[in-house]
Amino acid sequence: MARKARRKSAPRPTSRSKPERDRIVDAFMALLAEKPFERIGFADIAAAADVSLSELRGTFPSALAILAAQVRETDRAVLAGGDTDMAEEPPRERLFDVLMRRLEVLAPHKTAVRSLMRSASRNPGLALALNSLGVRSQQWMLTAADIAASGPRGMLRAQGLALLFASVLRTWVDDEDPGLARTMAALDRALARGQRWSGFLDDLLRIPGAVCRPRPRRRRAADDEDTVAA
Repeated sequence: MARKARRKSAPRPTSRSKPERDRIVDAFMALLAEKPFERIGFADIAAAADVSLSELRGTFPSALAILAAQVRETDRAVLAGGDTDMAEEPPRERLFDVLMRRLEVLAPHKTAVRSLMRSASRNPGLALALNSLGVRSQQWMLTAADIAASGPRGMLRAQGLALLFASVLRTWVDDEDPGLARTMAALDRALARGQRWSGFLDDLLRIPGAVCRPRPRRRRAADDEDTVAA
């Protein structure tokens, strides 16, 4: 009896012209776009990255370590794309710009991010691990926006911002508008709420009655709705 045709493995192995570490991260993100986090095995990653299990183990100890490497690369891309024109803008405006840059960097991985969020909603342990990665990452985003991110207050700000950004991601993953109008409105509202959180972005609470100015590059969708707490 003829055997059934084997289902093609996906995704295709990545190009060996890339460094091994990059191939592994790229392969993992491609797999994450196609299947849940909990169903991605080491053999899947090795095959997709065109590396041996030994090479994979020597480079990364776990799937979470691969994800952490992707987060670091995202951080680096955002930090490298800093806009010096924003230096004179209010803190909230600078943070808005930094987080929108982060979404731009994440855009090629939107499907993978959606998949990861679904897995986290079913797996509290994964959600906690992602929160830890998010807090560390948001400390860098705060710093990029020239907002203090060190010490107990800085950690509290970073935790608040990690939760805030996660809520915005839920809108972003389903926002098909190239201009990201819904996402920008969600981020704007979230930052306004963040100002009212105890200890979070208290720098901004000292800006009386400020409404963030629209920028030529991006139009804020909810400027008329927001006020800054006195």
